Amino acid sequence: MSERFDTEAALDREVIMHTYARKPVLFVRGEGMRLYDDAGGEYLDFVSGIGAVNLGHAHPAVTAAVAEQAAKLVHVSNLFYVEHRAELARDVSQLLGGGWQMFFANSGAEAVEGAIKLARRWAGEHKPGAYKVVTLERSFHGRTLAALAATGQPSKQEAFAPMPGGFVHVPANDIEALEAAVDSTVAAVMLEVVQGEGGVWPLTAEYLTAARSICNERNTLLIADEVQTGFFRTGPAFAHQAYGVTPDVVVVAKALANGLPIGGFLAKGDAASALQPGDHGSTFGGGPVVCAAGRATIAALVEIDAGANALASGHYLRERLIELANSTSAISDVRGAGLMVGVTLARPVAAEVAASALERGIVLNNIGTDILRFLPPLVCTKSDIDTLLRTLSDILEELDT
Repeated sequence: MSERFDTEAALDREVIMHTYARKPVLFVRGEGMRLYDDAGGEYLDFVSGIGAVNLGHAHPAVTAAVAEQAAKLVHVSNLFYVEHRAELARDVSQLLGGGWQMFFANSGAEAVEGAIKLARRWAGEHKPGAYKVVTLERSFHGRTLAALAATGQPSKQEAFAPMPGGFVHVPANDIEALEAAVDSTVAAVMLEVVQGEGGVWPLTAEYLTAARSICNERNTLLIADEVQTGFFRTGPAFAHQAYGVTPDVVVVAKALANGLPIGGFLAKGDAASALQPGDHGSTFGGGPVVCAAGRATIAALVEIDAGANALASGHYLRERLIELANSTSAISDVRGAGLMVGVTLARPVAAEVAASALERGIVLNNIGTDILRFLPPLVCTKSDIDTLLRTLSDILEELDT
């Protein structure tokens, strides 16, 4: 470790709350798939800010958009019109097929909270007495209290009990359980097409189709949490588009501005008009700088056909991981969609694998004790994946000896 790292880490421990077990590296620069630490060390990034930097680090178009707008105007609040806000909402709506209206927040959790409020407000007019939101076991929707209550992971909730009421959790891909849960008290069903923080678990096409049908039959909103799956991460602009299922509300964040803090939710039809003036707001949501970044991000993702590369590179990554699984007993499962891939290890050594990879210049993310999650920038190449697999193979072999 460098003296600069030691100084930074010591200050962090002194003045920052200890809510993260930080990895022993100080990143100071990035370019595309690569990160660089304070000592000049180079790393291949297979985390991309937890799926937020889809274009890769320091993309020049985003940098230019931020610099230009920051030099003109940073903030005036939502009390006034600003450049880029409506244009970005139009861009996202067009990615969804058009006809959507958007509310801007600052994060995925805030966007989820807003979507929950929208569902309850909508139900007040269209399904009186309904207020509950059905979500899935193993889901993750955020760290704020309502978003955490929506999250189907009791281990994340126990320390903060009691949770806000009004949430029901059912097993993923269990149509009968969903049918039983959606009754006259349920305003919305909210799901991730691919459960990200829960370990990269895709929903089936059959389940998604059934969820849409159940919501239609029972006058219930279907909310797609696309915070991690959005903006070409799984191939299409949004993961639900691969299944021909259209939700009533879509929640976005993470990659919308290539790493800058922004989130939002979109709705169409009568759901789009549910929230009235005074019902919801945000001081910083939809500010001109992050919206300029968002417009540049979407334009660049479309220009490079990021979805096609996510599909091709993601397929290659899963193929190589399956080959590795077939040659070793260390991997028990490989799954995912596009460049959103999860691997279950046969032993609870995921943290050790991620730590060892970092020492060798590969940035990985472990979930719990036995899952590795791969979320590289969508500029990831087969050569990058080959480097990853060589390193991962060596690590697993060493851990097995």
